[in-house]
Amino acid sequence: MPKRGSAPVRHTIHVKKGDTVQVITGRDKGKVGEVMSVITKTSKVIVKGVNIRTRHVKPKQEEESGQIVTEEFPIHSSNVMLYSEKQKVASRVCHTFTEDGRKVRMLKKTGEIID
Repeated sequence: MPKRGSAPVRHTIHVKKGDTVQVITGRDKGKVGEVMSVITKTSKVIVKGVNIRTRHVKPKQEEESGQIVTEEFPIHSSNVMLYSEKQKVASRVCHTFTEDGRKVRMLKKTGEIID
């Protein structure tokens, strides 16, 4: 457990922007979406259509009216798994080399190459 006031622990994140992932735990368990952004400092990701919150925004100017905005909030990267659109299954990721020597990410269950 990190000390109070210290920086959060950075973990290596197994997903990148643009990946299709499935939420494996929490209120949105089972939902599938695309990673919109990755926050490396806190090991969190923002997934399209997952963990939606409503915010009440105050008016900026005198004549403007306030709004209620719905937007996606970050969830921890350990709560998502890479998802195969072809096989419709979530899988862990491993790293392997192609014939030409490139290092690529591959789904363990299906053998599908992501990169």
